[in-house]
Amino acid sequence: MQTGFDNSKYLQKQTEQIKKRIERFGDKLYLEFGGKLFDDYHAARVLPGFAYDAKIRLLCEFKDICEILFCINATDIEKSKVRADLGLTYDLELLRLIDSMRELNLKVDNVVITQYNGQPAVDKFRNKLERHGIHTYLHYPIKGYPTNVNLIVSDDGYGKNEYIPTSRPLVVVTAPGPCSGKMATCLSQLYHENKRGVKAGYAKFETFPIWNIPLKHPVNLAYEAATADHNDVNMIDPYHLESYGELTVNYNRDIEIFPVVKTILKRILGEDVYKSPTDMGVNMAGYAICDNDIVCKAAKDEIIRRYYRIKADYVQGLVDSETVDKISIIMQQAELMPEDRGVVKAALDKRAQSGKQAIAIELPNGGFVTGRDTDLMIATASSLLNALKKLADLPDELLLISPEVLKPIIDLKETLNGKKDLVLNIEEILIALSICAGSDENAAKALAQLEKLRNLEAHSTTILPATDEHLLKKIGLNLTVEPSFASNYLYNGN
Repeated sequence: MQTGFDNSKYLQKQTEQIKKRIERFGDKLYLEFGGKLFDDYHAARVLPGFAYDAKIRLLCEFKDICEILFCINATDIEKSKVRADLGLTYDLELLRLIDSMRELNLKVDNVVITQYNGQPAVDKFRNKLERHGIHTYLHYPIKGYPTNVNLIVSDDGYGKNEYIPTSRPLVVVTAPGPCSGKMATCLSQLYHENKRGVKAGYAKFETFPIWNIPLKHPVNLAYEAATADHNDVNMIDPYHLESYGELTVNYNRDIEIFPVVKTILKRILGEDVYKSPTDMGVNMAGYAICDNDIVCKAAKDEIIRRYYRIKADYVQGLVDSETVDKISIIMQQAELMPEDRGVVKAALDKRAQSGKQAIAIELPNGGFVTGRDTDLMIATASSLLNALKKLADLPDELLLISPEVLKPIIDLKETLNGKKDLVLNIEEILIALSICAGSDENAAKALAQLEKLRNLEAHSTTILPATDEHLLKKIGLNLTVEPSFASNYLYNGN
């Protein structure tokens, strides 16, 4: 992959900027930390060179002076809200994140449950955290929030929330997903700190939209595409333009809420600390773009991938028609067409030629390998084997997996499912290949190519079972699918 983003420069500038913001407020900075912490693959795709774990690397730079405060919305616990990208409920994702951060020796002692209203499921979750040594605190709904500033900034508003004791100058406030109450938690803590005589401030860290590149830059359009179902819209920050005469980019929710946030901050701190939403941010990503052409190409590719994702989600009833309309408009703004994704044509041509569902994978040299459904395996598995053979420079006709290895797997499936003619999926084929690799040099050579599939483009002529799609993502393929089902069956057991 060509590099268009200098990750080392980014970490350096970002570290310097956060240090400056800490110094500005004196005793303590509450830093609202948005986006994915460990696996920001969107940023890595649209900014080639950006490390998917860059945010965690950044936090490790502040390991000795920072602590992590997690927020989780009580309603999300009660309704078992799921992170679609991981398939984990928010409460389980929170536990996973805490474990991961502690493995890096980052200080995580506290969790705040926002919007608490006596939900029984929340009480059970709170008990679980407490018994594992995680201190939990409750924040409550405030009537008229966020516009009733007189009530909010009072002992009956933020004052009713439980104060969360913190001991370090940088408190990173993050969450397992959006709408968890990060900003409200920061402001509530400022209220309590101020009453205790602690000089504390607030800042916001979000990678996207990038404030110092054009509004319709492909990277910012790719962010809109990624959040098309959240109704996020990039906008010129009118407050920054009025105060400084400078065009900067922010998104609608931050711009809409800024007058309220500004008023709350002034009530708590006694002064206007920010003149615009852009002022609140500390993001330095725009300064680390080192090749704009490479970044633009990567962002446009991402927009097309998001287009296909939303079209497939619509067919499955996961998004509404307005989301489809929005992604279509973004495609027009970026001057893109679906056929600009070359791997799509390769997959469709294979289906037309074979009469079977197919998948195409684009190789690093720009060529394509394809696979189709067979009597033995599904298209995803056959395309994967074909790609591994090509990358290992092995002949197409070579049999990588011994029939002696496949037969017990097939027999077991038929026994467990009570029927014959069951085709093998990706996981089963990879397990069979790994068994053969123990004694067959060619199988071992092919299996060693698996890492080379990361960041390659792939397209399926049909919506895949969730288990197969998840595995392809773990392998690292940038997968898109046609918005159509493989069959008319309403239930396929996946």
